[in-house]
Amino acid sequence: MRRKYTVFLLIGAGIVLIDQVTKGLITQRFLLYESLEIIPGFFNLTYIRNTGGAFGMLAGEASRLRTGLFLAVSCVALVIICYLYMRIPRGKPWLDAGLALTFGGAVGNLIDRLRFGEVVDFLDFYIGTLHWPAFNVADSSISIGFGIFCFYLLFKKI
Repeated sequence: MRRKYTVFLLIGAGIVLIDQVTKGLITQRFLLYESLEIIPGFFNLTYIRNTGGAFGMLAGEASRLRTGLFLAVSCVALVIICYLYMRIPRGKPWLDAGLALTFGGAVGNLIDRLRFGEVVDFLDFYIGTLHWPAFNVADSSISIGFGIFCFYLLFKKI
């Protein structure tokens, strides 16, 4: 049982480390809104700060309200993830990993909100005029982890 929690912490800490290092590199080497084309017509590194939630939700709201809300939601989500993780029976490594990925991503973005009151984003994908909102490693981790969790809920195959 102890191994289960060690793996959870290693995955979560690994995500936080990768997330914070990549955000640090971007903030040190790019000016805000600076962009570097990596794959023409498809992918740029673009340094932005997201004051809102996913896809910029609530970005226009008052700073204190927005920050307080996102901090509270993040803390509640972390508690729920830990609770769910403790309830997972043995033999569900993909589900374990999915929750650990989600946990690490949530912590990574929570660190940004505590430090800056906003989240550093830099992965910028697009095709022609179709543009996906910029995101970061923590966002990717949350999305992948939550996708694994949903797959399990729907199909119970992992």
